[in-house]
Amino acid sequence: MYQAIVDFHSANPHLVKVLIAGTLVSLVCGVIGCFIVLRRMAFLGDALSHAMLAGVVVGYLVMKLVTGQEAHALAMLLGSIVAALITVVMIGFISRVSRIKEDSAIGIMYTGVFAVGGLLASLFADKIHIDLVHFVTGNVLVVRDSDLWMMAWVAVIVISVVLLFFRHLQLVSFDPVMAASLGIPVLLFDYVLTTCTALVVVSGVTIVGVILVVGLLVIPASTAYLLCDRLSRMLVVSALLGVSSFLLGYWFSEAINVAPGSAVVLAGCVQFLIVLVIAPRYGLIADWLRRRQAVPQQVVEDILGSLLRANEPNVHVGSVAKYVVGGHSRIRRALATLDRQGLLRLSGDTISLTPAGEKEGQRLMRAHRLWETYLEHVGTPADELHDRAHQLEHVHDEATLDYLDDKLGHPLRDPHGAEIPQDVVHVVPGAVISAAQLRQGTHATVEEAGPAAAARGLAPGMHIIAGPRVADDTLWTFELPSGQRVELDHHTTDEITVRLADKPDDNPADQPRSASS
Repeated sequence: MYQAIVDFHSANPHLVKVLIAGTLVSLVCGVIGCFIVLRRMAFLGDALSHAMLAGVVVGYLVMKLVTGQEAHALAMLLGSIVAALITVVMIGFISRVSRIKEDSAIGIMYTGVFAVGGLLASLFADKIHIDLVHFVTGNVLVVRDSDLWMMAWVAVIVISVVLLFFRHLQLVSFDPVMAASLGIPVLLFDYVLTTCTALVVVSGVTIVGVILVVGLLVIPASTAYLLCDRLSRMLVVSALLGVSSFLLGYWFSEAINVAPGSAVVLAGCVQFLIVLVIAPRYGLIADWLRRRQAVPQQVVEDILGSLLRANEPNVHVGSVAKYVVGGHSRIRRALATLDRQGLLRLSGDTISLTPAGEKEGQRLMRAHRLWETYLEHVGTPADELHDRAHQLEHVHDEATLDYLDDKLGHPLRDPHGAEIPQDVVHVVPGAVISAAQLRQGTHATVEEAGPAAAARGLAPGMHIIAGPRVADDTLWTFELPSGQRVELDHHTTDEITVRLADKPDDNPADQPRSASS
């Protein structure tokens, strides 16, 4: 085995360096790229890669002028880190002290710093010997031993930082506010991530160049993001995808004799597009299947409403299909869903509402009829009331319905003369509600009474019975223990807080309907 490796290295000395360099860079890019994707810093990675030109040029120039020697990897690495940190500090400074947003500040600073690097490279062209073409496009085939050692140290440093501070980086990435409240120095870890990103960018430029290095950072991590729900798994998957994209891209470039950098990034893009389609949870196919199998809430609500309006204990499926928009298979899926939720019982082609389903149907019918009443109140033509209310009834959160009910003066009937069901969410045994919500025959105990109600004889602790509404339902009547009957307007009644009886049997409103109710 050892001899086989030695023979392979002897026959292909450059290939071993290429594979080691590409594996190191793509692995570490995949790891740090996860934090870039989660923190939505992809554009910042692009900024750091462009700012690196100024750092490399300055590092090279300082080394040349101070020592008189050609710069090596360490000098250019340090220069790149300094340039990256200056870029990040300036971006934050501009976005804080001006009305310029962060994305615009990034665009300003990275082009400005990149321009500084190009200007210095042109001004000191006689002293700086940098292959700018390969700097931009990358050339993995000319990796030197010093570059290889630099990549190895970058990989060790970055992976060590991630392993040592994983919990801190995780919390800072997902919830920086909570991290700060726990005493974690968020700004410090921002700079740690920036430094790691700068190190990775420097090592990745040799492989794919300054333009495409963002692809190595973002594409494998984004692909892993479609496959994983946990950061720890995402880091591993992203690293593996980064390495596989390098190996596939390099093999493809050798096969058709093209630039390796472009082929590597293209291989990563192909991986991403494949995963985008077939990812088991977040892929396009999975999303299409979910939407195909999902039952729209509107269909579910229409089924409950049609069953309640039928006013029969058992209803045939065909009768429901006449009033519900949707194909037969969709209605069947909706019925099965409601059956599982315990809102109805499905036996062959026969449907019956359960008590829970009847309560939910009452909520929906109340929503529809309140919306009809409101639409008439605002001047909607009579022939449009039903259709518009049918669209709006699906906005049936209790806060909205309670607002409509109170604004309309707690109406008893809709514009067509049909009774508006009582609130089945708040008007329950033992509940404390406004007296304006009481219907005829309901018993309750006064908890609080406003000044106007107290002046009419109502007091806390008094047992009252709601009577019929009079004067076109604008006045509430209540029977007091003394036998006296009082009439109160909406405002006065709303100021009375009452408690319903704890047991439904104590409340005539919950008994079977009589002629009086």
